Amino acid sequence: MYLASHPVLFALLAATRRWPALRLGGTVLAHSREAYLDGLLRVPLDRTAEGTTGGAAGRLTGGGLLFDQEGAAHRASRRTLADSLGTEGVATLRPVWTSVLAERIAPLAEGRPIDVVDLAASLSGATTAAMLGLDVDGAVLAAAAREAAAAGARDHLPGLPRPGARKAAEEAAARLNALVGSPTAAILAVAAVNTTVAAVPRAAAWCADASLWGYADSAPESRALEPRALESLVTELLRVTAPTPLLPRVAAADGTIAGCPVHAGDRLILLARHAVDAHRTDPDPVSPAPAHVSQLVFGAGRHACPGAHLARVQMADTLAALAPHRPRVVTARVDRRSALPGWSSLILSPTR
Repeated sequence: MYLASHPVLFALLAATRRWPALRLGGTVLAHSREAYLDGLLRVPLDRTAEGTTGGAAGRLTGGGLLFDQEGAAHRASRRTLADSLGTEGVATLRPVWTSVLAERIAPLAEGRPIDVVDLAASLSGATTAAMLGLDVDGAVLAAAAREAAAAGARDHLPGLPRPGARKAAEEAAARLNALVGSPTAAILAVAAVNTTVAAVPRAAAWCADASLWGYADSAPESRALEPRALESLVTELLRVTAPTPLLPRVAAADGTIAGCPVHAGDRLILLARHAVDAHRTDPDPVSPAPAHVSQLVFGAGRHACPGAHLARVQMADTLAALAPHRPRVVTARVDRRSALPGWSSLILSPTR
């Protein structure tokens, strides 16, 4: 799926992953766990540089956002967002996505198939609209956020830009800004929607292909015997799907990544999926990876994702709702336009 969606990039990453860190011209690839953490926490980062998440966010929305702020402003924004996505905030939002799940999964009970990509888009769009206090249809918001992310992907990933890519990204960002009313809301919508649409269908496909539904089913006769089975399943699926598989950054000063020298201005590609061994080990709810490893898909330290708790609860609820039907994959189509590797369509059909 990675090679089908972004063939050049992931072919390069697969060919170089034997090295903990490797310099290719002005780019340093960080593959190992040590290298990933060095690049994320120990090398000063230029948060507004071209080709980074913060740089793209600032250029397309005017700057001053969570992804490109520095110092006290950055910390204050993160605290505010983390508070809104804590236990109480997630509990407030939960009825929004459980309502979507009840409606969109109902066809399985009638023996009809569903598209889990559409389900994930509706779920994430409705949740994001509620989180931001927007009176916007969830499906419309999700479509705009996915379009904005896809149009801006060339600013995040290595490679030569396509003709007209800059204009397309600006126009898509403008449409999303007009829909949500502020640049900050636009960036949060892009992050929330695209990671969910990348992760949820792939997690469902893993459950179907590897017969993992028993770990998510709450029925006494179906539930796996291991304690906290669903929690372990979600943790492992988020580890192997690694919704944001790599983090593009730029060094602001000299440093080292797993012994590889880094110079100010170097582009850094931090491989989250390699740091958590997603390329080596399949999900194992019985013997999950240690928490300090699996949580790296959400970053680390001051760069940890404030939406991690929301992602875990949302994933758990979705898998628990699907599990009683034991759905199987009928068709799966790779999304070649999306910013994050994923499916454009994943059709599941019930077996119960």
